[in-house]
Amino acid sequence: MMGFRNIVLFLLCITVVAPIVLYTDRLGSFESPPSTNEEFVEDVSVFPFNAADSSHLNLLPQETSTVLKEPIGVVFANEDTIDKRNLPRGLQLVESREHVSARVLSMTTEEDQTEKVNTNTIKLVTDGIKQGNQGGDGTLEKNDASGENANGEDAIDVDDNDGKFAKSAHDSTQEPLIKVTMLEQQQDTETSSRINKKRPETNKQNDQMPSDARVQQLKDQVIQAKVYLSIPVIKSNPQLTRELRLRLKEVSRALGDATKDSDLPRNAKERMKAMEQTLLKAKQVQADCATVVKKLRAMIHTTEEQLHVLKKQTLFLTQLTAKTLPKGLHCLPLRLTTEYYKLNSSQQQFPNQDKFEDPKLYHYAIFSDNILATAVVVNSTVLNAKDASKHVFHIVTDRLNYAAMSMWFLVNPPGKATIQVQNIEEFTWLNASYSPVLKQLASPAMIDYYFKAHRATSDSNLKFRNPKYLSILNHLRFYLPEVFPKLNKVLFLDDDLVVQKDLTGLWSVDLKGNVNGAVETCGESFHRFDRYLNFSNPLIAKNFDPHACGWAYGMNVFDLVEWKRQKITEVYHNWQNLNHDRQLWKLGTLPPGLITFWKRTFPLNRSWHVLGLGYNPNVNHRDIERAAVMHYNGNMKPWLEISIPKFRGYWTKYVNYDHAYLRECNINP
Repeated sequence: MMGFRNIVLFLLCITVVAPIVLYTDRLGSFESPPSTNEEFVEDVSVFPFNAADSSHLNLLPQETSTVLKEPIGVVFANEDTIDKRNLPRGLQLVESREHVSARVLSMTTEEDQTEKVNTNTIKLVTDGIKQGNQGGDGTLEKNDASGENANGEDAIDVDDNDGKFAKSAHDSTQEPLIKVTMLEQQQDTETSSRINKKRPETNKQNDQMPSDARVQQLKDQVIQAKVYLSIPVIKSNPQLTRELRLRLKEVSRALGDATKDSDLPRNAKERMKAMEQTLLKAKQVQADCATVVKKLRAMIHTTEEQLHVLKKQTLFLTQLTAKTLPKGLHCLPLRLTTEYYKLNSSQQQFPNQDKFEDPKLYHYAIFSDNILATAVVVNSTVLNAKDASKHVFHIVTDRLNYAAMSMWFLVNPPGKATIQVQNIEEFTWLNASYSPVLKQLASPAMIDYYFKAHRATSDSNLKFRNPKYLSILNHLRFYLPEVFPKLNKVLFLDDDLVVQKDLTGLWSVDLKGNVNGAVETCGESFHRFDRYLNFSNPLIAKNFDPHACGWAYGMNVFDLVEWKRQKITEVYHNWQNLNHDRQLWKLGTLPPGLITFWKRTFPLNRSWHVLGLGYNPNVNHRDIERAAVMHYNGNMKPWLEISIPKFRGYWTKYVNYDHAYLRECNINP
């Protein structure tokens, strides 16, 4: 019996005392000195976390988190035992922003620790975290309500115990608390998220950047290099001078004729950076800003002088181009003249001659020596007319182009319309004894004014020096009753226009007793009387208003009955005699027209006539579309290479470039 009792006591000792001893040993492992603590922190830092399979720690209660599905490690350790230089970036950010109050907590018991975490740390680190992240991806979202940026680097949810490691409850010593984040996956996700958020802003900035920003920067570098190369201090440094010249050559070559960044070569950026380095060296050598400013001012002055000279040359060359006949238009009349004289006299006659003087029809007057331009006016008018058979075109040209003009319309009759071609040399009544302008045009002073080249640059108004004003064809518009003695109304058309609507309605316009019907051009200040007439002359100042509206020659309805009654031709002759010394106006037809038809002009609706297609590229497209007549007044005529490209198509659509004569003369659109 005694032996049995001993056996029972022995078994009780084994079953009761042994677990107590083992448990005590396990607790002793948590009460290790700081060195053991460091090893514990190191072991925890490499602990494998898996959102799908989180390993449970013995002796620590496990709680399920509804906020973050992946564990977040929070390690409590002695501040003195951790090297701050080796801490993750997230920890350093927390340390710099939250200071000691946010990263150091006094911890006595488990209850005190819990209370302080709830009242201080948890509130601090969870302000920016948007709760309810049910995606299970472990990312921390931005707080939409506050607008604060709460990312994984400066905030974690410490209520999530899935990844939290704490000291045991029986530890009575106070140790500083340091928060260590292990959110590498969250950081990567948030970094890419921030990059994606910044991309639209970057693209927006790129869209706002000028397309020639780099080109302008290269040009600025060229100017800076030239300035430095002209400064004596830089010249005395041969190595720097050689380097500047080399960079200047490279940048100039890269720049070339580029007008936008996309035109630059691939190595342009490298050239620009190399030039920046060289300019920086030059700036260090030349520190005197006053010298650089002085040189820049000198360059500006020189550039302005060069610009002034180039403007004068451009004006002169433009005028010269406008006066010059292209080879194709010179070839065409020669070719047509040859063919015309191969015809017999009967073949040289135009049909429907009985309509030439019928006042019931619609008569047009065109005075020109340009065959192709005249053909466009006729073709465009006929093609847009409702009844072409009632339209009669009277073309007057000079002796040199009479045969060619006749041949063109004999070969290319304008449908049912009637054509008459006349030679101005056959108007025997038009002579110097009758016309003052003819007498003036033949004077030596006038010839000297036009053909002395050394004086051309002294006159600022080069457009008035155009030899076309020597042609009597240009002044024939003041003799319409003499040219068409049996007609009552005539629609005068210039040869540099295009008709795109039916003009029949112009003959029914009531001019209210006026002689001339025209579209006024006083929308801009330079289209008023003081632009064309010399109001410093008392004769002009006494009779005219400097602010009166000007009007356009090119498409004018003339009432020849009223013309004769009011003796308009005599008025014109009187003013021409007064202007024998060109003191009242420069030569031309518009100034004497403004004077002759002063208070005798009826303003037509602006939709009849739009001007400026020969000099103004900004003519309103809507005005062009609704206008009946488009006028290429100015030097940029549609048949010249200097014409405005976007307006040229309105003219070329009425030219048949497949015509044999045009192909032979190499006339192309």
